[in-house]
Amino acid sequence: MIYFFDGSKDAFLTAFLLAFRDDSAVFTAGNRQLSLGQESIFVRTDPQKALQCEKRLMELDKNCIRELTLLLRSGEEERSQIAFDYLKLIAKRKRPVRCDLSQDAVIAATECMRRVTYEVHRFKGFVRFMESESGALYAPVSPDNDICDLLLPHFRERIPEIPFVIHDVRRAKAAVWDGSHSFTAPLEQAEIVLSADEQSWQSLWRRYYASVNIPSRKRLKQMKGYMPVRYWKFMPEKPAAATGDLPVREPPANHKECGDDVLHPLGSS
Repeated sequence: MIYFFDGSKDAFLTAFLLAFRDDSAVFTAGNRQLSLGQESIFVRTDPQKALQCEKRLMELDKNCIRELTLLLRSGEEERSQIAFDYLKLIAKRKRPVRCDLSQDAVIAATECMRRVTYEVHRFKGFVRFMESESGALYAPVSPDNDICDLLLPHFRERIPEIPFVIHDVRRAKAAVWDGSHSFTAPLEQAEIVLSADEQSWQSLWRRYYASVNIPSRKRLKQMKGYMPVRYWKFMPEKPAAATGDLPVREPPANHKECGDDVLHPLGSS
């Protein structure tokens, strides 16, 4: 039997109760081709059953629900099945199993969670904010995993006085800090007017980047190791990809580009 659900934690737990004794259960939150004669069911969330299942699993392993939320955030196609196999093993053993690395279900779940948490760690350094005309900051991202709201606490602590939006363009959602409250919301497309200074800051960074680069000593493999290519799209070094058709407020005629007085001597002979 294939158990389809909407991808949420409560829907998963509802389906888990139904499928626990099904040795051939297949879990998925996406589309899946049915084999000839294979049956399927779409499981709708039952809050009472979900709570019942959560309480029972927490009695067996107090950290398993936190791990479930990480697994469901994964970009892996098989994340739902990985989560089901892992929790089913906990339920059968009636104890935590995360240290039992002889089990395929534990290995798969551990690796899946590692990729999620590692990407959160990476994006703390990879997110690039752009200043809007209002002074709020905007950062488009396209992570492999559903992590934009997990980044909120880090940046809220770093820049608590400035509102910002982290926009997951792949999943059409955003994590928002308005200066007082944080929340997530659907966001298909952002309409942002960039500040006049934003162009200057990006230009300053690109000129610095060019000045420290040594063309005769390219280390592309090492560069890709530090900064994987899939994250280049929204870097200031690729500003057109980051801003797209976002309008930019032109600086006044007498506007001096930030850093011109410092960088000009570097370019002189």
